[in-house]
Amino acid sequence: MAGSERQSSASGLLQPNTRSVTTSDRQDEKAVLALEVEVCTGGEEEGEEFREQWTRSLDFILSLIGYAVGVSNLWRFPYLVLRNGGGAFLIPFFFFLFLCGIPLFYLEVCLGQFSGISSMFVWKVCPLFKGLGFGMVIVSGMACIYYNAVLSWVIYYLINSFQSQLPWSHCGHWWNTDLCIKYRGMQPDNANASLGINISLASNISQLTNFNQNRSSETVWKSISDISLSSPNDTVYAYNSSLNKSFTGLGEIRYRSAAEEFWQFNVLRKTSGLEDLGSLQIHTAICLLTAWLLVCLCLIRGIKSLGCVVYVTVLLPYILLTIFLVRGLMLPGALDGIVFYLKPNFSKLTSITVWVEACVQVFYSLGPAWGGLITMSSFNKFHNQCIRDVLIASLADGLTSFYGGFVIFAVVGFMAKEAGVSVTDVATQGPGLALVAYPEAISKLPLPQFWAVLFFLMLLLLGLDSQFGQFETVVAGLMEAFPRQLRNKRVYLTFGLALLSYMVSLPIATEGGIYVFTLLDWFVSAFCVMITSLIECAVIGWIYAFCVMITSLIECAVIGWIYGVDRFSDDIQMMMGKRPGTLMRLCWTVITPSIMLSVFIFTCAKYTLPVYDGYVFPMWANAIGFFISMIPLMPIPVGMIIALAQQNGSLLKRLQSSLTPAPGWGPANKKYCPLYNERQQHYSNQPHWFISFIHNLKSKKVNLYRCLITTCHLGGRSWLRHEMLMRFSSSSAPVFLDVLV
Repeated sequence: MAGSERQSSASGLLQPNTRSVTTSDRQDEKAVLALEVEVCTGGEEEGEEFREQWTRSLDFILSLIGYAVGVSNLWRFPYLVLRNGGGAFLIPFFFFLFLCGIPLFYLEVCLGQFSGISSMFVWKVCPLFKGLGFGMVIVSGMACIYYNAVLSWVIYYLINSFQSQLPWSHCGHWWNTDLCIKYRGMQPDNANASLGINISLASNISQLTNFNQNRSSETVWKSISDISLSSPNDTVYAYNSSLNKSFTGLGEIRYRSAAEEFWQFNVLRKTSGLEDLGSLQIHTAICLLTAWLLVCLCLIRGIKSLGCVVYVTVLLPYILLTIFLVRGLMLPGALDGIVFYLKPNFSKLTSITVWVEACVQVFYSLGPAWGGLITMSSFNKFHNQCIRDVLIASLADGLTSFYGGFVIFAVVGFMAKEAGVSVTDVATQGPGLALVAYPEAISKLPLPQFWAVLFFLMLLLLGLDSQFGQFETVVAGLMEAFPRQLRNKRVYLTFGLALLSYMVSLPIATEGGIYVFTLLDWFVSAFCVMITSLIECAVIGWIYAFCVMITSLIECAVIGWIYGVDRFSDDIQMMMGKRPGTLMRLCWTVITPSIMLSVFIFTCAKYTLPVYDGYVFPMWANAIGFFISMIPLMPIPVGMIIALAQQNGSLLKRLQSSLTPAPGWGPANKKYCPLYNERQQHYSNQPHWFISFIHNLKSKKVNLYRCLITTCHLGGRSWLRHEMLMRFSSSSAPVFLDVLV
């Protein structure tokens, strides 16, 4: 009987408010509705009517795959699998892919497709956070600057692959030292092995002096110690020949492979540190210019040219990967490498570090919060079934990482067998894998020039795809900021931005450019994107859905009617005819932000300052890095101040107004404005869920079950109300909740 009374009471609480509506109320509603219709139909001057659209849905899908799949899928993911439990690492990886990666991916794609606005101005959905859009454009622009350095290195390797003999396949070039060996694991030549240590070092001094004619003797001696000894990150090989202890006291002579010396002393020609940038490297500057020209040519007509290019840049790498896999499986030791790659070590899953690294890899691989997903999806047709596109692109990214591991470790196993060492001694990550270890393996194959061209062509295509989305974010943002001035000048804008970016990125083309690259990559990726994504989840999941928690301090104040997860689900239903499921909405509001916040806190707690090849960056360099990481975040507080200053009334009223969608926000397809405004009016009649919850508790309605049901109803969270009614309809659940209160 008690259970029946509770169910009856709950049913009564869920009945709509049926108070009489006066003539004055109707007039007010008409005025509000008229205002909202004006809001929805605004924005024509910002250029939505002239916005391009993808020619085919497949163009967009391939662009998403190209944006998500990059060089890190090949040179980072396999190493993480090896280091974190082999096949067991796939469990946390796909766990976070489904609970963090896909929800964020889907959120951004829906946001861009519904509004038809790029990432710079899409945050008019919540004017208080309009600075977030500017931050996305800035961080994408910064990433373009240093990401193209990777392409410049790949282009340089690609050019050298056409030589009659691969320059990294043997010693004896002008950049090689007496400590060079042909391949890893090989004993040095008898001539070199018989050299006395003083003669060997004297020869190194002579060579290094020729490389560093304008440098101090301190720099030369630092270079000698770099050759003689290396950090654990170096690809070096130790023998039993001891150094003269009275000279250095540093232990064993260490030899470098020809591929390692080509990378260090030909491609980079690096200095001793960031304090000495050295001179501009002409070969790197030319390759960097070539990379920017390729990006401009592919984006010269925007998505029209990009939609054609992706059929080559996205599909060809998969063909090349398959060719490399088949060839790799034919090599001796390939099976050992693959077994080492897949063999699960489930004990590793007890380490929180493994889970954090899996989450970070998912996040950075898919690429949310950079703005590229919002920008590319803003060119979609309004009724495009983007959930299909999101699932295809997200799974393609995860499975490509897994598939690429077979390609990499087949060759790594071959190299380990050839050198007579363990797979762990050969496996590495980053440029050391793609630009040292793999080229060395290629040089051992028949027709090495053929395989080298295919490999570096594949890397170039993978890198270009990711660059397209980032650079288009900047271009589209500027075109929307100045539509009348730039709408018909896209070619000039594209080449002008590329030229400016090239000039800014020239420090990376110096002899000390690798340190500049490491600093930018370390700080921009580590801080800016993670914080931006957290704020994005907050805006969509909490502010966009549940409002700001400041209402807990002001018990009777109502901040306003802020965009909710139900309203966002209605927007998606307007586009695709179906609302997102309960799990997806829970991910947007609770699960994904909680996981990302936890990972961010853990990352900060375990954070270490950047190090490259044993070089520890000075404090002033780290200070510059922290400042650079804050640049994309600066527009957020500035935008908040401007948004509040533009409103009238008290601070609370200003805050309420700035959390309400700005004029111009609404569906990209303007024929849905009446339906959208009708729903806007429906949500405007509902009080804030947290205020309702507090009022129920203050009025001594301490039955938590009833309070939750009531507030879910009043707050418009019908999906949560339905779930609670289904799961707590029995008499035992309310009694249990009453006991908790």
